[in-house]
Amino acid sequence: MSKWVYTFGDGKAEGRADMKNLLGGKGANLAEMSNIGIPVPAGFTITTEVCTYYYANGNQYPAELMDQVRTALADVEGIMGAKFGDAGNPLLVSVRSGARASMPGMMDTVLNLGLNDQTVEGLIAQSGDARFAYDSYRRFIQMYSDVVLEIDHHHFEDLLEDLKADRGYNLDTELGADDWKELVGKYKAKVAEQLGRPFPEDPTEQMWGAVGAVFGSWMNQRAITYRRLHDIPESWGTAVNVQAMVFGNMGDDCATGVAFTRDPSTGENTFYGEYLVNAQGEDVVAGIRTPQHLTIEGKTRNESDLPAMEEVMPGLFAELDAIRHRLEAHYKDMQDMEFTIQGGKLWMLQTRNGKRTSAASLKIAVDMANEGLIDKKEAIMRIDPMQLDQLLHPTLDPKAPRDVIASGLPASPGAASGKVVFSAEDAEDWAKRGEKVILARIETSPEDIGGMHVAQGIITTRGGMTSHAAVVARGMGRPCVAGAGMIRINYAEKLFTISGLTIKEGDVVTLDGSTGQIMRGEVPTIQPELTGDFAALMEWADAGRRLKVRTNAETPLDAQTARKFGAEGIGLCRTEHMFFDPLRIIHMRQMIVAQDEAGRRAALEKLLPYQRQDFIDLFSIMQGLPVTIRLLDPPLHEFLPHTQDEMQEVANAAGVELKTIRTLVATLSESNPMLGHRGCRLGISYPEIYEMQALAIFQAAVQVSQASGQTVVPEVMIPLIGTRKELDLLKAVVDKAAAQVFTETGTTLSYAVGTMIELPRAALRAAEIAESAEFFSFGTNDLTQTTLGMSRDDSGPFLETYRLRGIYEKDPFATIDRDGVGELVRIAAERGRSTRAGIKMGICGEHGGDPASIAFCEEIGLDYVSCSPYRVPIARLAAAQAAIGGEINGTK
Repeated sequence: MSKWVYTFGDGKAEGRADMKNLLGGKGANLAEMSNIGIPVPAGFTITTEVCTYYYANGNQYPAELMDQVRTALADVEGIMGAKFGDAGNPLLVSVRSGARASMPGMMDTVLNLGLNDQTVEGLIAQSGDARFAYDSYRRFIQMYSDVVLEIDHHHFEDLLEDLKADRGYNLDTELGADDWKELVGKYKAKVAEQLGRPFPEDPTEQMWGAVGAVFGSWMNQRAITYRRLHDIPESWGTAVNVQAMVFGNMGDDCATGVAFTRDPSTGENTFYGEYLVNAQGEDVVAGIRTPQHLTIEGKTRNESDLPAMEEVMPGLFAELDAIRHRLEAHYKDMQDMEFTIQGGKLWMLQTRNGKRTSAASLKIAVDMANEGLIDKKEAIMRIDPMQLDQLLHPTLDPKAPRDVIASGLPASPGAASGKVVFSAEDAEDWAKRGEKVILARIETSPEDIGGMHVAQGIITTRGGMTSHAAVVARGMGRPCVAGAGMIRINYAEKLFTISGLTIKEGDVVTLDGSTGQIMRGEVPTIQPELTGDFAALMEWADAGRRLKVRTNAETPLDAQTARKFGAEGIGLCRTEHMFFDPLRIIHMRQMIVAQDEAGRRAALEKLLPYQRQDFIDLFSIMQGLPVTIRLLDPPLHEFLPHTQDEMQEVANAAGVELKTIRTLVATLSESNPMLGHRGCRLGISYPEIYEMQALAIFQAAVQVSQASGQTVVPEVMIPLIGTRKELDLLKAVVDKAAAQVFTETGTTLSYAVGTMIELPRAALRAAEIAESAEFFSFGTNDLTQTTLGMSRDDSGPFLETYRLRGIYEKDPFATIDRDGVGELVRIAAERGRSTRAGIKMGICGEHGGDPASIAFCEEIGLDYVSCSPYRVPIARLAAAQAAIGGEINGTK
C-alpha cells in the first residue's frame, strides 16, 4: 500500500529535510525541525504525489488516503491533548499548501479549521476568552468561505464595516465577544444567501473541503503565472500540511511573528523580524496593525517607539534567538521563520531558506564561507549567476516613489532616466547638446546603433528578449524594455500614448530594465559597488573554473568595461557596428554604390584609417589578450539610406543621380536577408572588402606591438561559411594581407584564421573545415535561427505558446536548444577535433552569457564563452558552477 501521509511532532517525524520532492518545502522542514527537537505543533503532510494523482484521476483521491489521514489525525490529537471536532476540548487545525519550491502567497491557506457552534464553546472553555473564540470563529468563516466556497471576501468585510459603523467603532479591536458572535451569525447567513446552503458545520467535511481547495489552488492563475516566471514545473504538484493550531491572539502572554536569521535586504548578520502581541499570523503581514521589531537594535535603527520583543518578552526572545542560530547552523543558510507564542510557550510554525535581494545573497554566501559555515565551492553554488545582473547596473532607489505608466519585457537590466526621443538621429543630436535621452522605437535596426549608443536607455514596442534591441542593449550595458505593446508610438508627431496618457518628445521617463517597468518622471538610481564581497566571490569563481570568459565588444568603452569585469579577451568584434558612425557611413555607402572594383577600392581606402584605429584601440585595451575579429557580416542594404535627404547626400558624394541610389536601394533589398548576400558571400563577391579589413587588423597589430612591446594576438574570423572552399578562398585573402603588412613593416606576428560555425552544414562538415580553420566560434544566434527555421526577431509571439504547450521548455534564443542546436555544436566539436587536435573552440552568441548554456559548453569541453561586457561576471560565476557541478556529478 502506498504511503500518502507523513506525521510530525513531539520531537519525532516520519519525514526529513531531504524529502522536499515528496513532502514539499514546508512539510519537509516541519519534519526536520521536529526531528532535531525544535518545538513544532504536531501535524501531518499529504504528499505531492497525492496532488499528481488528483489531477491525473479526475480530481479524485487515492483509495487509502482517507484512512491514512484519520490515523494521522489521531496521532496529532494524542500529542496535542485535544480532539478534532470535540465540543469540550476541540483541536483546531490549519490547512496550508507546501510546494517543493517556495511560492509565497500563490496558493491557499485556511486557519482555525474545526470551529462550529459547538466547538467554539469548547474554545471558550480552553482559553477563558469568549471574545478571542468568536473572533477566531469569524476569521475562519471568512477565510474558508473565500478559499473553499469561493465567496468573495468583500461580502464579509462589508458586514464587518457595517457593524462597526452601527456601534460607532473605528477599530476591529473595539469589538467585544457579543459583537463578534453577532457577526458570526451574519457571516453564516451571507454564506447561505450566496450558496443556497448553510456553512458546513462538520469539521471533517471542513477539512476535506480545505484539502481540496489547496490542491485546486495549484492550478489557479496566480500559481500558474508564478511557476512560469520562476521555471517551476507543473508536474511537481503541491503537498498539503494539516497542523494543530496554536494561538498568538489568546492574550498578552501570546504573540506571533516572522523572523529572518539575517537581514534579507542587506545580508547583514543581524536578527531581523517583526512581531505582534495578542495577534494571529495574518495580522503581521496584512498591515492591519503596525508590527514591532524583534530586537532593540532594529527598533533603534528604524526609529520606532514601539517596544521590541527583546524588551517585552526577554526570556522568549532569548529562546527564539537560540533557535535562530541553531536552525541556521543546521540548514547552513539564512532562514525565514514563522513563530507563535501561546500562553508563554514558543512554537515554530515554519522555517525555509529565506528569499533575499541579490546584494544580500552575495553577502550571505561570502560571510558564511568566511565564518566556516560553508566552503567556498558551496558559496559559489549558492549564487544565481543572473542575480549578478542587478549588481552590475544602476538600480532604482527602492525608497523613491514610482509612477509606473507601462511595462514590457525586462530585456536588458539597469535603470535610467532621460528625455524621450523617437529617432536615432534625434538621440545623437540631443546627446551632443548634453541631454540625457531615452530612445523609444517601435523596433530597432542596425542603423539605430548610433542613437542606441548615446541613449541612457531604450524602449521598443515590438520584439522579445532576443530581439535586436535587447541583444544590442545588453552588449552596450544599456537598460532596455522591449515589447511594451501597450505603447502606441507616433513618429510623425513625436509622441507615444498609453491608455489616454500622452508622452511627448522631451518628456522625462525612467525605465527599469530589470523589471520591464516604465515610469513617468525621473526616479533616482543607486550605483553598483563591485568591490568587497563581489570581488571575493569572483576570485573564488575564477579559481574554480576551466572555461575562459571573453567579451563581445567593438568599441573602446565596451572593451574597457569588459576588462573591468574580468574579460580574458574579445571573442567577437562585430566590425559592421564600426561603420555606422556618421563620419564612416558615407564612405561605406560610396563603396556600395560604386560601379566597379576601382570605385569600391577608392571608398575602402577612406575607411581603412578608421578601421585601423578601431583595432589599435581594441588591441591596446586588451594588452596581449586574444581578440577575435569577425569580418563584415550583414547584407549591404542595411548600410543604405532610407530618407530622401540621406539618399541625396550619397548621390552627391558618389557623383550620381538620386534615381540611381533609389534603384540601388530597391535592388539590394532582400526578402530574407538572414539567408541572403551576407557574410563570406560578400567577401567572395567583393574580396576587396575583406582585404581592407585584414590590412587594418595587421597594421594595427604591428603598430601596437611595436609601440607597447606586448604580444598582440589577432584572430580573424570568417562568418557564415557552409563549405571549406569558402573558407579557403577568404583565408587566402587574409594571409596575403598579413604577408603584405609583415613585409612592409619588417615585423611578423602570430595570428589565426578561423570561422564562425552558424550554419548546420558547417557543423556537419566540421572535420573537413577544421583542416583549414585554426579555431571555431559557434555563432549560436544564427545557428539557432538556421537550425530551427525561426527568426529571433519575429518568433516572440508564438514562442510563448510553444513553451506553454511543452514544445520548447525555454526560449531557444535565450538558452541553447541542447537536443537540436546543441547536438550540432557537439557534433562539430567532435569532428573538428578529429582532424585538428586541440582546435580552439568557443561560443559568441547570446548563449555565451546564459548559465544553462555555459554548463553545456563546459560539458562538451569548449575552451571559452564570449558574452556582452555586463555579462562577463555572470559567465565567470556560471563557468565555475559548471565546473563544480561536473565534479559533483562525476562527469569530470
